[in-house]
Formats: sequence, C-alpha cells, structure tokens
Amino acid sequence: MILIENKVVHGIPVLHLAKKSLYEARLPFIMFMHGFTSAKENNLHYAYLLAEKGFRVVLPEAMYHGERQGNMSKEKLALHFWDIVLQSIDEINVLRQSYQEDHLIDPDRIGLVGTSMGGIVTLGSLTRYKWIKAAVSLMGMPYYEKYALLQINEIKKRGIKLPLKEEQISELLEKLKELDLSNQPEKLDQRPLLFWHGKQDPIVPFSYTYDFYERIKPLYEEKPEKLQFIFDEKSGHKVSRQGVLKTVEWFETYLA
Repeated sequence: MILIENKVVHGIPVLHLAKKSLYEARLPFIMFMHGFTSAKENNLHYAYLLAEKGFRVVLPEAMYHGERQGNMSKEKLALHFWDIVLQSIDEINVLRQSYQEDHLIDPDRIGLVGTSMGGIVTLGSLTRYKWIKAAVSLMGMPYYEKYALLQINEIKKRGIKLPLKEEQISELLEKLKELDLSNQPEKLDQRPLLFWHGKQDPIVPFSYTYDFYERIKPLYEEKPEKLQFIFDEKSGHKVSRQGVLKTVEWFETYLA
C-alpha cells in the first residue's frame, strides 16, 4: 500500500508518498517539480510508480501555484516565471534538509525530476547542489539566459509592459547566469542525467535541449550510459507514457 500525505514543510505545501511498510524507514529520496500553471497533484502518477519501487517521493507546490495560488492571471504569472524558478531551487534544499533531519532519507541517494518549468528547475539545481545524485529533465532546458531573453522579446512583441526596469532585467539575467548549466556543464560531474523531449514542443524549444545534450556528450565519454536523450517525433508539450516509465527506470537504475 502507498500512503499519500498532504502536509506543509517550512511553508511549502507538499505531497509525500512512500510505501506504508517503509514509511518510517530511511529511503532513497526523489523530489518531483511540476510545470508552469500546473500543480503538485498533477504528477501523482509518477510519484505512485516511484513509491512502488521503494522511493520516498515529495511533490512540492511551486510559488503562486496550486495551494499557493493567488488571484493572478496567467499573463501576470508569466512575468514571475523566473522568480518561481529561483524560489523553487532554494526550496528543494529546504525540503532535503527537513527530511534529512527527520532521518527519513538516505543523503547519498537523492534524485530530482521535473516537467517543463520543473525540468528547468532541475537543470539549474544541478549547478548548485552536489547532493543530487541522479536527475531527469522532462521537457526542460538549461539555457537560462537565452530562454529568458526569448521570453522578454515575446512579451514585448505582444505589447505587454514589463514590470521590470532595464536595471532590474540586467540584475535578473546576472542571477540566471549563475544557475545556467549551459555555461558550466562540468558541474554535472558525470551524474546520471536523462532528457525526454517532444520534437513538436511549442513551449520549450526541443532544439535548445538537444543542442545541449550533444555538447555535453564528451563529458560522459567514460560512462556514456549515464547520459541519455529520449525524444518523441510527434509529441508536443506533453510527456508520453514511455517518458513516464523511462523516468522510473532511470531512478531504479541509478538511485535504488
């Protein structure tokens, strides 16, 4: 039996899953980051399948989403995209510390996975946290600065006024550079990393992610099996069943 606990950890609403028989045990730990305008409950199928394999899984609620949602329109929310990403990267460490202090996780077996915005959070987190032992990016990409500039240009094209002054934009871009994995791929340190991306994705450009994958291949020459890219010719911005099962398989291989 899989238990699902809805709780708040240091102000962060989470869903916490594990097998009933292992609920108080020290288990390998996986955090699953949801996408933009989504919510933690929308990824329960991943968490259930992972918990069945013996993992402790936590699905956090991103700022301004789900239980933390205000009366913000999607357009206004989009203007806070990078604030949400940066906050999420800070919060995964808060969650890790909390579960580690409660002796519920094995600190040497921690994984991170996310869809779309959650995949972007995952890739940025790899620049900061060495304790992430294996990761999966589903429709994410690592080019923080490049993607932010693309978004800014799109907003301007639509005639939407940015709430940030040029000075604030420069400040944000500097923060993003620090977490931009494309500028510091050596920080991967040959940690197991799986990408899944649909070729027809209209939201997060497939080309960005695949270009990065091709660039980092030489870093995995000694252990090529630890880097994998799965793409779906026909998929847009939705992970296929194969992508879900491959995610579970990846963590079974490198974290169990």
